[in-house]
Amino acid sequence: MGLLQRLGASTYVTAGIGLLILAGVPATLDLYNVLQITVFVVMAILALSLALSWGFGGILCLGQAAFFGLGGYSYAVAVENMGDSTVPVLLSIAVPALFALALGYFMFMARLGELYVGVITLSVSLILFNFFNSAAGPDYVIGAAKLNGYTGMSSVPMINVPGFPNAVLDPNAMFYLAMASLIIVYLLCKIVSVSTFGRIVVAVKQNEDRAELIGYNSAAFKLGIFVLGAAIAGYAGCLFTNWNAFISPTVFSLGTTAQIIIWIIVGGRETFIGPILGAVAMQYLTTRLGTAGSIDTSLVFGIILMVFVVVVPEGAVPFIKRLVIRAANSSADHEATMPVPGSREETVQ
Repeated sequence: MGLLQRLGASTYVTAGIGLLILAGVPATLDLYNVLQITVFVVMAILALSLALSWGFGGILCLGQAAFFGLGGYSYAVAVENMGDSTVPVLLSIAVPALFALALGYFMFMARLGELYVGVITLSVSLILFNFFNSAAGPDYVIGAAKLNGYTGMSSVPMINVPGFPNAVLDPNAMFYLAMASLIIVYLLCKIVSVSTFGRIVVAVKQNEDRAELIGYNSAAFKLGIFVLGAAIAGYAGCLFTNWNAFISPTVFSLGTTAQIIIWIIVGGRETFIGPILGAVAMQYLTTRLGTAGSIDTSLVFGIILMVFVVVVPEGAVPFIKRLVIRAANSSADHEATMPVPGSREETVQ
């Protein structure tokens, strides 16, 4: 059976819904709502990156914001020096991937435990936050790009049509790019999950010692899924930088890291659609609470996190799926026990 046949009908249904959203949003909503949905979509891509490495690969990465920020800064620095955005977009994927390759090599080849991997990745994210936060002044200039420290890089040139620097994408085109990217990344994650590589990753996740006894290099497979997640996060950072033509060290902050983890826990880290829905729902909630201005967003997020960890630890999507299956089975059992009209059981009754 081929990879595309293994994906299942639900994958194609989800992709089809994504295509309907891709076609319908700019045609039915105003510019403000298109911009808001665009950032929701970008954050959904970021959530998928952690769902791939943590939910699917079992690698507790508490520093996914590091790859997100590196992708954004790589794009911003490169595009200000090159003008055309084609190479900078590729660099926003390559730089975080290479950084993850170097970092992951030392972590996984050293056979560090899950807790240590989480601590190291979180520390790296905070180190990058402190570095970029203090990278102000004339000494922190890369070509024509000024890092500007905690104030960030503003007026970053937008993505253009490849080879045509003046043909910059407008907000609607930016939404099309972000939504198409989300669909492609979702399908990529699903393809990886049903591939031979993905099956070995799951085997390593479930029992690393047994996988090595069979002959698989567990460190190499963990490194592969870790690098792929970092590359996706870097691309999300590129899209985020384009969304508001700005990037600052806050992308590396502890708050950003915590938000990504909350999205995964709320949606369900054992799925790919769950993190997408979790990211969109939580970003929408953030927007609404920010508009109200009278409620502490961090407090609300903390309460939601505690509720899901205690009450719904598997996440919303697996929980709802389990309820639907239970209801369907209960209905089937009830119908199976009902007497057939004209049968002996009905006559006795």
